[in-house]
Amino acid sequence: MDDSKPLKVRLTFTVLLVGVSLLFAAVVTDHWAVLSPKVEEYNGTCEAAHFGLWRLCTKRIYMQEQGPKEKGCGPISLPGEHSCSYFKHFTPGQSSEIFEVTTQKEYSISAAAIAIFSVGFAIIGTICVLLSFRKKRDYLLKPASMFYTFAGLCIIISVEVMRQSVKRMIDSKDTAWIEYSYSWSFACACAAFVLLFIFGIALLLIALPRFPQNPWETCMDAEPEH
Repeated sequence: MDDSKPLKVRLTFTVLLVGVSLLFAAVVTDHWAVLSPKVEEYNGTCEAAHFGLWRLCTKRIYMQEQGPKEKGCGPISLPGEHSCSYFKHFTPGQSSEIFEVTTQKEYSISAAAIAIFSVGFAIIGTICVLLSFRKKRDYLLKPASMFYTFAGLCIIISVEVMRQSVKRMIDSKDTAWIEYSYSWSFACACAAFVLLFIFGIALLLIALPRFPQNPWETCMDAEPEH
């Protein structure tokens, strides 16, 4: 029996929990992308926006004269009047006309749905690992590792859908946005993918039975499952 296996599992699970935390932070926050319109007149206000999977937030910013290379509204960190609303395809009674006009709601719905699958896989994987600790059922580590890997794949697909959505908004001639940047929620989603995918596979390798190390050993000599 490999005496270091429980320690390896716990260390891997700790890193996976960090990935799950980053995943939750990305899903529930509204800073995936920041959009900026072209500023025609200075010494006045302009409206920048940032959004996530569920909400769009706008901010009216007072703009003073900028350099010749700075044509957009912002940065979003400047003080201004701030308001948020849920996308109306999630809450029909609320208004988010800016988002509805400037991009396809199918992208938003798809990204949110895939992110929900990612959260679901991460929760199931965590439950499997906790049950394996409590009941000494090591066989639960294998499905847990797959659930974590699937969670990582789902969130990176959601990231790509969001990226395509932002790109279409900027490229469209019907929109006012000329600049965009990805913010910290987007970074959390990407980091969650890296941790969940890599350490999900690592957990699977740890959970696999020991392979024969010498020619005279057989698979029957491997450590039995509990």
